[in-house]
Formats: sequence, structure tokens, C-alpha cells
Amino acid sequence: MNTRADNPSMAPSTSPKSLRLSMAIRAGINQIACVLIAVMLWLFGIDKGFWSGLVFSLLIGNFCWLFIDVGRAVVAGWLYRQHGGSTGWPGWPWMAPIVVIGTVFGYLLGHAAARAVLGLPAGVALVHTPVLMFSVLAAMVVSYIFYARERLHIQQLQSEAAERLASELQLKLLQSQLEPHMLFNTLANLRVLIGLDPAQAQAMLDHLIAFLRSTLAGTRVDRHALAQEFDALRDYLALMAVRMGARLQPSFDLPADLAQLGVPPLLLQPLVENAIKHGLEPKIEGGRIDISARRDAGRLQLRVRDTGIGLAADGTGTAGSKFGLELVRERLARLYGDSASLTLSAATDADGGTEALIQLPLTPA
Repeated sequence: MNTRADNPSMAPSTSPKSLRLSMAIRAGINQIACVLIAVMLWLFGIDKGFWSGLVFSLLIGNFCWLFIDVGRAVVAGWLYRQHGGSTGWPGWPWMAPIVVIGTVFGYLLGHAAARAVLGLPAGVALVHTPVLMFSVLAAMVVSYIFYARERLHIQQLQSEAAERLASELQLKLLQSQLEPHMLFNTLANLRVLIGLDPAQAQAMLDHLIAFLRSTLAGTRVDRHALAQEFDALRDYLALMAVRMGARLQPSFDLPADLAQLGVPPLLLQPLVENAIKHGLEPKIEGGRIDISARRDAGRLQLRVRDTGIGLAADGTGTAGSKFGLELVRERLARLYGDSASLTLSAATDADGGTEALIQLPLTPA
């Protein structure tokens, strides 16, 4: 019996909090359904008294739910042990008989319990065929609502997992672009410095270790503190300064009240690297790169501004790697939707150059 057709790749969250929430929602839906059934039976004249009908409907409905839900859990657990897949929904080929059998037993037990609650004479529960058929139909409808909700929830979980995986792959792709040539240049400089200036070589090696440690830690989280992002950039620019010397003049401006805000790891790294590669290095005298953070109208503004050669006519230049820009934009869109943006513009002051501005919501680390 194929259960995967109704349930492709379902793997709902099984944390205690998630299970309690799912149970509470199913219980709420079941109570609403019981009340609606009582109203309908009363309106159609099948139950003469609304309140007595409500007691019958609630007890019958909850006993039906108990038998159906326990049956579903038992069968789903058995199928999971046999074939893997879902631990929540076994598929309609299994659920149809579970619903019918559970409804019959739930009806009989609930009917007897309602008679006892209402003080009616004890005895064999009367089977009203129209009511029993209506109960089976209602149980099918409620079970389908549970199924649809479960499927929607799992699709949402799968979508979130896919987005997280895409973000991780993008981050790894970004690292694969950043690290090889940087490592090659850094190690080449280290080789020369070891013989000429061991103290500077030691300082350079310390910066390299700190930078690699921060980038490695960044692959394990979706966000980290803005202070960590700035620290990684300080180490990176310290490494670049060994190669460029006085031609590279970095500055950082991070207000203390913004230091613990959360940002995606390596968010500014492509912008800083492009500012050096396409803005400052082609300029004979080099220049300044300013990295700053500001709070503006309830949003976080991150700015990378250089005094390099500026934008070309086609809008490239300082941020010449369009891939890097698109990667940053895609990460922002995936994490923040329309509430985050990246803009690139020519600097307006006399120093010239280019300014990259990221705007995103204020969130804790």
C-alpha cells in the first residue's frame, strides 16, 4: 500500500513545543466542528434540544477524534519504522478505514457518555443511522482539514529548510571566491616577511588566523553581531594593508549601541573586497575606505565608501563584480524580503569614489 503518494517527503517538526501546539490546534478545530454539527442537527430537527444535542455532539466528536488520532499515530509510527518517511500522516488509503472505524467506536462510546452526563437512562447506545452517517462524513471533513493543515505546515518547513540551505550554499560560494586568492597573496607576503621582518610576519599571521576563525564561525550561524562583522573586516583590511602599505587607509565607525545588532555573516565582505580590487588598487595613490553603521528611522544603514576610481559609465567600477553585488542582494532578499536593500552610487563629495549602502531592519544578534 503506497503511502508516499499522499505524503511526499513529509517530515514535520517533532519538538515537544511543536507537538503541543499541533495538538492544541487540532483540539480547537475539533471543538468548533462539534459545535457546528450540533447547530446543524438542531436546525434540521434531528435533535429537539440544542443543549442536549451539544453535549452529545461534543462527547461523540471528541471520542471520535481520540480514536482517529490514536489510530493515525499508531499506523504512522508503524509505517515510519517500516519504510521511513512521515511520522504524522499515513496517507488516505490508511486513514479512510481508520476514520470509519474510529467514528463508529467514538459514536457508540460518546453516545453512552452523553446519556450518563445528561442523566438519561443507561442502556445500549441507540444507533441513529442518519446521525452516524453524518458523523462519519464530518469526521472525514475534519480529517481532511487536519491533513491539509499538516501538508501546508510541512511544505512551509521544507521551504524554510530550502532557503536556509540556499543561504548556506551562497555563503560557501562566497567563501570559495574570497579565500583562495586572498590566502595565496597573504601566504606569499608572509613568505617574504618571515625573512625581512619576522615581527610584521607574526602580526600578519595573527590577523590571518583571526579572519579565518571569524569566517569559519560565520558559516555556522544565520546572523552574528555587527561587532563581529566589523572585527572580521578589520582583520581582512589589516592583511590587505601589508600588500598595499600606505596606499590603503581604512577607517571604521560603529556606534556602541549598534554593536550587538544581528547581520548575516560576510555581508559587507564582498563590498569591501570590490572597493579595494576595483576602486583603490587601480588608483596609483590608493585611497581611503570608510566602513560605518548608522541608525536611521528605525533601520540599520551599513555604508562602504571608498575614494577610488569611481563608477564606470555602465555602473560598474568600484563594485565591479556584479556577481558579488547580486549575491548580497539575493541574501538580503531571502532573509528580509522587501524590507532590505543594497544601492550603489557615486560619492558626491570632492574625494570622489563610490558608496555602497545597505539598509535592513534592526534585529538583535
